Amino acid sequence: MAEAVPGPALRVESGGSGSPALLLLHGLGANATVWDGLRPLLARHWPGRWLAPDLRGHGRSEHRAPYSFGAYAADVAALLAQGEEVVVLGHSMGGAVAMALASQWFGVAVRQVIAFGVKLVWTTEETAKAQELARAPARWFATREEAIERYLRVAGLAGLVAPDSAAAAIGVVEEGGRFRLAADPRAAAVVGVPIESVIAAMRAPLHLAAGAHDPMVTLEQMRRFDPAAVLLEGLGHNPHVEAPERLWQLVETMLG
Repeated sequence: MAEAVPGPALRVESGGSGSPALLLLHGLGANATVWDGLRPLLARHWPGRWLAPDLRGHGRSEHRAPYSFGAYAADVAALLAQGEEVVVLGHSMGGAVAMALASQWFGVAVRQVIAFGVKLVWTTEETAKAQELARAPARWFATREEAIERYLRVAGLAGLVAPDSAAAAIGVVEEGGRFRLAADPRAAAVVGVPIESVIAAMRAPLHLAAGAHDPMVTLEQMRRFDPAAVLLEGLGHNPHVEAPERLWQLVETMLG
């Protein structure tokens, strides 16, 4: 007997109204709070609605394997109306999910994808390490402070997000007096998928960018897929947190 299995329960931040929709997709280990700095800019400049989910296995959303770009894309497609036009802004892993969503396999009319900080080349050693992490049990910490320190470091937010902030607190959870990261370690299983195959399936324009000091990707690597790819001088892996105004200026330029 066939049984319908619903998708995971997702926590979604949203605002605005109308079309087109702007879908904001965070990176591996993070959550929707990384977009907080963009909210005032969206209120002033974005003509439609916007939504920023905690992807499955992250932040306040349900843990649910399997973890893959396709599973993430299906999850976020379910947040949109059939045929709703959407622009997708994705960071790191979220950028790869945006690319998968633009395949048209999920019934979503993606107008454009802007992806920044996406790691395009994975070595065999990097992939093996990520798969090892995906098989490991969650690491527990005796104090909230220790867990938050680990979360900020894993998400690349150390020095960018205050450890005593509400945004930092969302990155960890307490169970039985112990603390762990809110992100499911099994989500690291997405690492190593050949990005060429994901990009080849896209049916929407792709714009790539990264901070000039981002160790994850180079301009040369990005320009294999987007000859107009750009670097944001003075910024690292999280320009949406480091300098949201500058990132938004780039987004508006890329959208024309």
